[in-house]
Amino acid sequence: MSEKKFIIRKTDQEWKSILTNEEFKILRKKGTELPHSGEFNIHNEEGIYSCKGCNEPLFSSEQKFNSHCGWPSFDDELSGNKILKELDLSHGMRRVEIVCSSCGSHLGHLFNDGPTTTGLRYCVNSLSLQFDKKAK
Repeated sequence: MSEKKFIIRKTDQEWKSILTNEEFKILRKKGTELPHSGEFNIHNEEGIYSCKGCNEPLFSSEQKFNSHCGWPSFDDELSGNKILKELDLSHGMRRVEIVCSSCGSHLGHLFNDGPTTTGLRYCVNSLSLQFDKKAK
């Protein structure tokens, strides 16, 4: 998996001062929002999805697709090794966790069941993301 080299390092107290309680639970404590509850699950505007913790651009709207799983799904990430992949054996499962390489925030999980040519599905919590609309 990936080697951890986080650029941004903050204490839990610092994170709590900039994130909501729910964002902190997901980004810093590896929580998951309820399916079909996130603002970006059904979201079709053009632009860039960035890490809520540090503003690092992670995904493009061109990489987003509706997987009908209840969370925003992307078939690839932006170039530049912005996402680290780590083995996650929690909850009796074997999964690949995805975290922001800049600040270490939990984003979601990566699955190899995507319907596009990449075969990948980056399943991401909406609360881990912020969206910057593409200027027209």
